[in-house]
Formats: sequence, C-alpha cells, structure tokens
Amino acid sequence: MHERTPLPNWAGLAALDDDAIPLFSSALLIARDEYPDLDPAVYGELIAAHAAALRPRVDAASHWPLKMMVINRYLFEEQGYTGNHETYDDPRNSYLNEVCERRLGIPLSLGLVQMEVARRLGLPLDGVSFPGHFLVRLPVDGGVLVMDPFNRGRPLDVDELRERALAHLDGTGLDDQVLQQILHPASNRAILVRMLRNLYAVYVKSGDWERALRCIDRVLHLLPDNADALRDRGLCYFRMRHLRGARDDLTRYLQARPGAGDAARVRELLIVASGERSRLH
Repeated sequence: MHERTPLPNWAGLAALDDDAIPLFSSALLIARDEYPDLDPAVYGELIAAHAAALRPRVDAASHWPLKMMVINRYLFEEQGYTGNHETYDDPRNSYLNEVCERRLGIPLSLGLVQMEVARRLGLPLDGVSFPGHFLVRLPVDGGVLVMDPFNRGRPLDVDELRERALAHLDGTGLDDQVLQQILHPASNRAILVRMLRNLYAVYVKSGDWERALRCIDRVLHLLPDNADALRDRGLCYFRMRHLRGARDDLTRYLQARPGAGDAARVRELLIVASGERSRLH
C-alpha cells in the first residue's frame, strides 16, 4: 500500500518532545491497530479538503471568534459531524478513520478533527483535558473562548465550566486560578494518552482484555514509566493469565507507589499470580 505521508512509529514517539508529536497522524496510528489496512492519505486529504472549502469564508471573517463560528458551522452543520449520544461507548467513536467516515465521535475525537482543520487555517485551537468531557479553546482578546465539540462547538461560559468541573472534583472549591489551570492547553502526548485511555475503558467494560491490553501498552510507549499504566497493563495480563507479565508490571507499580490507595489489592493479586506460578511448576 502506498502512503504519501507515512505514519509515526510507536518506538520513536516516546523520545519526541510533546510539541514534536504529530497529533493527527499519531491518532491515525492508534486507529491502525484496529484497522491494519487504514490508508492515512485518505484522511489527510479529507481534512485538507475541509480546510480548502473553508479558507475563503474564514479569510473573509474579521476576528478569530467569527472565524471559529464559520469553521464550526461548516463541520457540525454542513458536514454533519456530531456527538454520538446514543452509543457513546462504541469504540469506533475513538478511531479517527471511523469518526471521519461516519461523522460520529466523542468529545476528544471530534475536537481533534476541529483542531486539525482550524490549525490548517491559521487558528491556534488547542485541546483541554477537562474533567469529564474534552473541550477545545481559542485565545481571544482578554481571555479564551472555550467550546464543546461534542455539542456542535457550543461556547461555554465561566459559570457552566465551573459547574461541569465541580461535578468531578468531589465538592472541592474551584476558584478562578484553579479553573485557569484546568483550562490549560493539553499537550499532544496528553491528548493521545487520553484517547488510548478512553479506548482502554471501553474494552475493559466489555471484557475485551486483548484490546484493552493493546491500548494500555500503547500508553506506555508514550509514557514509559507511568505507574498507573503499569498497574493497568499488569491487571490485563492477570486477566489473560499471562502471569509473568502480571508479576513484572504489578511489582514495578508497587515499587513506584508503595503507599497507593490500591496497594493492598495489588499485593493480593501479586500473591495470587505468584502462587499460580508455583502450582504450575
């Protein structure tokens, strides 16, 4: 299969600085795990076509908020991209090729399309790893314009942002400084990790441990020493009866976080994995 623009490779991503990680093509790399015949040129050309169709309209708009309104109207009304409210847990909502073809996604995948198109048109649209649903943000005079890609790019005011965040903060106070920190732009690495984490959660929920393992292993390509990912990969190995892998990862997790809240439970699993190894011998 011929590719105009080859995808990155997993082995090299960990060594790249966050800003050097190509977001769109790396998201397609995640999709290739599930769709090995995926041709990245098809989706690059689709985004290029969106940008080309939008350019005259965006250039005619005077300010960035107006330019963003033009982009949102095109993507969410004319092209039909929309949030999949009915089957949110469908893994296709997180695979970028499926999102482009079906025009259905979750906040992160829709936001990624929105960001890629906007950036090609000169707008510095960033992602926000907001609690709950992923958001996007655009700098404007005196602040930022925060939008919800899951709901057609609808702008969110400060009160709604605070209400949404409080629902995930266990009643902790949320002053303006904390809210600004939450709204800080997410790095490309963080966005890809969140995409993989979303898929991992979907596959764990359905009991598809092989795919869950694949997703969390990819997280460790991006964050090689991440303790939570080591624990989760160890749990996948345990479920799949790959006991050596489970022992190695769970041991590394306990070494990194001996006082973790789930340390006792992880130690119990480690004892079980070690006991089964003894019986096998």
